[in-house]
Formats: sequence, C-alpha cells, structure tokens
Amino acid sequence: MDQLEEIAERIRSSFDSRTATRDQALTHARVLTRRCAESIRATHRNERQNAQQSLEKARGLVGLLRDNLADYPDLYYAGYTQDALKEYAEASIVFSLLEDGVLPSPEELDLEYATYLKGLAESVGELRRRIIDILIGGHTREAERLLSYMDDIYAILVTMDYPDAVTWGLRRLTDIVRSITERTRGDVLISLRQQQLEQSLKHVEEKLDQSSS
Repeated sequence: MDQLEEIAERIRSSFDSRTATRDQALTHARVLTRRCAESIRATHRNERQNAQQSLEKARGLVGLLRDNLADYPDLYYAGYTQDALKEYAEASIVFSLLEDGVLPSPEELDLEYATYLKGLAESVGELRRRIIDILIGGHTREAERLLSYMDDIYAILVTMDYPDAVTWGLRRLTDIVRSITERTRGDVLISLRQQQLEQSLKHVEEKLDQSSS
C-alpha cells in the first residue's frame, strides 16, 4: 500500500493531461465547424477570397487536431472531432465543385475515408441549394452541371455497401442524398420545361407580330 499514493498521482497526472487535451480539442472542433460554415456561406455569396481564407484557417485547425490528439486516438475518433472534420470535408468539396469542378481527395484534405465520404454526402445538400438559386435566375445549363455532380456522388456512395461500423453511418446519408437528388432533378426538369414553353410562346408571338405587320 505504500505505493498507492504514487500510483494515484500518476493516474491523476494522466487524467489531467487527458482532460486538458480533450477541452482543447472541443474548442478547436467548435472553431473548425464555425470556419467551415463561414466558408460555405461565402461560397454561396460568390465571395471567393473570403471562402478561401476561411478554408485555410479551417485546414490549420485540422492539423492542430491531428497533431494534438496523436497520443489520444480515442479522442481523435470521438464523435465531436470527426463531426467537425466532416464539416471541413463538406466545405472543401462544396468550394471546389462550385468554383472549378475539381474534387479534392481524402489524402489532400488529410481525412479518414469514412469522414470524407460523409462530408461528400452532405455536400449534395449545398449543391441543391446552389441549383435552386441558379434556377431562380434561369441558368439551367449550370444547374444541369451541378446536378450531374450530385448524380456522380450518389452513384459512388451507393457502392459503399459496408457495415455502418466501418462507414460510420454512411448508409443513412446515402438515402438522404438519393432523396435530395431526385427532388432536384424534378426541379431542373420543371425549369427546363418552363423555359421551353416560354421560348415557344415567344416564337408564336414573333410570328403573330410578323403576320400582322
């Protein structure tokens, strides 16, 4: 029993270090989530520089999380950490697809595959948001381009037929992606038909004007 206090002190020291690391990770995860939200908002507003700056700050936080939690893998793979990293994947993918159509890889983002796929799945909701904005302005070709990205993403996600324990709940997100993509396809189709109808009416009006003159 003489060693009990010594053992207890080592345990307390370990717990103190672990608690401090966890608290720091929680703070970094919250800020990371906020930076990603700022980037997505700026991307939708066509504020490219602001979106890029927020992403750069987010990437720095991703590095901090990975480095600081290197000795605590259970904290790194905890829900709050991976959720924040998923937001980073989503923000990076949305920015890239809307700006230049070049999809960043998991390796480029320094993310685990399951986290990357969940971010990829959630990016579909942001693509739908952009498509609706585009359709309001009548730019159907751009909407079709983004819809093709949604189709491609779903086509890949549906092939990830692995247990949820491996993909961290990807199956549910894949079902949501399918629903969002189908609704968006319907919106694009309605917009196309409306444009075709307007063009036909305009053509008829021009003919009537010519015949009456």
